[in-house]
Amino acid sequence: MDKQALQPYLAAADLTLAQAMRAIDANGDGILFLAEADGRLLGCITDGDIRRYLLAGGKMTDPAANAANRTPKTARTAEEAKRLYHKKNFVVIPILDEEGRIVSLYNGDGAAARPCAALHVPVVINAGGRGTRLEPFTKVLPKPLIPVGELPIIELIMQEYRRYSCDEFHIIVNYKRELMKAYFAENENRYNVAWYDEDKPLGTGGGLRYLKGKLRGTFFFANCDALLTANYERILQFHKENGNVITMICAYRNTTLPYGIVEMGENGRIERMEEKPTLSFLVNTGIYVVEPEVIDDIEEGAAVGFPEIVEKERQKGRKVAVFPVSENEWMDMGQLSELEKMRKKLYGD
Repeated sequence: MDKQALQPYLAAADLTLAQAMRAIDANGDGILFLAEADGRLLGCITDGDIRRYLLAGGKMTDPAANAANRTPKTARTAEEAKRLYHKKNFVVIPILDEEGRIVSLYNGDGAAARPCAALHVPVVINAGGRGTRLEPFTKVLPKPLIPVGELPIIELIMQEYRRYSCDEFHIIVNYKRELMKAYFAENENRYNVAWYDEDKPLGTGGGLRYLKGKLRGTFFFANCDALLTANYERILQFHKENGNVITMICAYRNTTLPYGIVEMGENGRIERMEEKPTLSFLVNTGIYVVEPEVIDDIEEGAAVGFPEIVEKERQKGRKVAVFPVSENEWMDMGQLSELEKMRKKLYGD
């Protein structure tokens, strides 16, 4: 691997967690190596390292070195790197020279992608909204059937779950629901779907009441405008290990303001200035892992947003938590501009 190919995997130790997350997203291998200016390895950081650090109370503005693994596995030769990689299922093995400088990386030589774990967890999709943000298309089609490249939104979502052998789907429908049912009746992929008709709009959470008594275990719950490409096995494991009744999947969004900001003190005194700062914040993706007892607490026929249900469960003292993912692992399909970005990401230009 030449120096140019190495660059997406290398970063200085003084970058922030937000910057590290963007670099990890960019190289696509889920890992970044922190190095001195001369290339000497200081440590590595993965998306999992960042997540654990944040869950322990860290901030996206903290130095990435705070969350890094200071003793990553390394090799001296390509042959040694290959043995290590396949023995322990590592993501990338750095190859170092005698001075500890990174001279190359081994990431599997194009080996086949590792199979996803078979989770066999039911999936509930709220597909009853009118999709007003996608007008005028939703004047003709329901939002779930708006195509993104070769497939409609809802089928892209369902295929992601099927990668983890989650093939039991419960879909709550309202607006133009007969078109939805007709599409799946003729779909050659033969999805296993149970339909639940809303007689009136019940918000993003009220329709779950229709599933009372239908689900006996943990299930995924998703709005029909979000595609998540994160590791569903890790999400489910986090949910169960922490004994949560609801786990909300949230994505870190990084936004750079196009202006310099100023903090003002007494008598107009300038306390602090920062030019074009990058702000990081967590955004609710509209995707959750839920325990069935939550459904029992939803009032029959009441219109309610699922975030309100989350807050009620929290106030009852039940365990609700956030599982953070990077912004690159979440695509919001609720706006026309985002649909085009998603199409390019999935299918290229």
